[in-house]
Amino acid sequence: MNVLTKTALGVAMSGALAMPALAGGYSAPVTEAPVAAPVVAVPVGTDWTGGYVGAQIGYGDVSAGAVDGDGATYGLRGGYDWDLGDWVLGAGVDWDKTDIDLGGGPDNIDNIARLKFRAGYDLGRTLIYGTAGAARAEGDIGGVSRSDNGWFAGIGADYALNDRWTLGGEVLHNQFDDFDNTGTDIDATTASVNVGFRF
Repeated sequence: MNVLTKTALGVAMSGALAMPALAGGYSAPVTEAPVAAPVVAVPVGTDWTGGYVGAQIGYGDVSAGAVDGDGATYGLRGGYDWDLGDWVLGAGVDWDKTDIDLGGGPDNIDNIARLKFRAGYDLGRTLIYGTAGAARAEGDIGGVSRSDNGWFAGIGADYALNDRWTLGGEVLHNQFDDFDNTGTDIDATTASVNVGFRF
């Protein structure tokens, strides 16, 4: 077989192999581009179950009959929470020290202690709640050291900085009717920020 015959045979075979491809009988494999898996944001959850201790600082405005006063407050807090899923229930105590003079005279409120119950909604790292309970105040009314029991109610929020530390705030209304039988009703509004350690 001469060179010319070999060349003609090669051209004929190439054409024969190309015909099915052109006729649709042969198809090259198709490589599909990889599909990236969708990224799903997983909400950061916080389990609020457990005990906590902390400190708070704030401001109080007190009215006692015809006199009133305002000033700084600072104190300690502690309690325990139960995380029930979307809802959180808790109980605790706190104590605020203050020296709010009433009307510029000898009368003042020295401190307020509270037995607290709270119920809140779990938003993950944020807990918003309502709180209420019993309160006890001590101070000087009519130049005499006195103390009496009352009640309080308010709202608050805590934010989990991490698994242990929280930052929060509360606004509370405190009410003491006929304070220690003096005939004077005392009401106090307190607003505070707090830092807590959970364990």
